[in-house]
Amino acid sequence: MATTTVAPSQETQKKVPLQLTPQAIAKVREIMATQDPLPAGLRIGVVGGGCSGFQYSMAFENQAGMMDKIFNFDDLKVFIDATSLMYLQGCTVDYVETLEAAGFKFDNPQVKSTCGCGSSFSV
Repeated sequence: MATTTVAPSQETQKKVPLQLTPQAIAKVREIMATQDPLPAGLRIGVVGGGCSGFQYSMAFENQAGMMDKIFNFDDLKVFIDATSLMYLQGCTVDYVETLEAAGFKFDNPQVKSTCGCGSSFSV
């Protein structure tokens, strides 16, 4: 019995764990442009804290850490550490402006519950 091996396509070799909407990318670039010196990219992470156990974090970085994975979204570098990567699988980051508030919104299919104020979550 003969077997054949199919090489994975480029698309499956580099699976992006999360998505940034065009609105989120534009807002990050807008804020980055005001920084001096200009940061190398954006770090997205998950940290312990809040009423439900975890919180999202976003910060500008000048370089990647040793354990970071680097993803490009329209030439915007996003750094994610290995631990946060587990919690961000399938997550979409958007930037939303309403009459009541404006900010980055995380839509994460892994989240089982959130706190009343919406700033922390549990998986």
